[in-house]
Amino acid sequence: MSTTETVADRLAALKITLPNPSALALYRPAVRAGNLVFVSGQVAMRDGAIVYPGHAGDNVTTEQAAEAARVCTINALGAAHALLGSLEGVRVVRAVGYVASAPGFTDQPAVVNGASEFLRDVLGEERGVGARLALGVAALPVNSPVELELILEID
Repeated sequence: MSTTETVADRLAALKITLPNPSALALYRPAVRAGNLVFVSGQVAMRDGAIVYPGHAGDNVTTEQAAEAARVCTINALGAAHALLGSLEGVRVVRAVGYVASAPGFTDQPAVVNGASEFLRDVLGEERGVGARLALGVAALPVNSPVELELILEID
């Protein structure tokens, strides 16, 4: 990302419109504490439906799960944007990806790369790549194949 290109410019170039945040239970989609923003876990929901419902390594391929992780990331950035009003000056501190995994599935890092690559593409290498954790879990809310949470820092 060039120094004159904004996050909004990159999103527009990628033809991404950030969604309004929604919560599936009693929590805030994003909360600010000082110069940190904690984005609650976001599932792979687009237009009111889960993208590729199920489990990676069973009825969801690694590639489909990586796309679902990208959708989670779009939702997470939407939650941060709704809280802050802009994503300019935002840096990823940590991303945690949970992957609903069939027994024996061990490619969680490749799945969560769908989130990491999108964050890099939107925020740039310096601001978009932070610490990360990719975990396999038995199940996720509303049969989402992936759930993603973020910790962001604001300039």
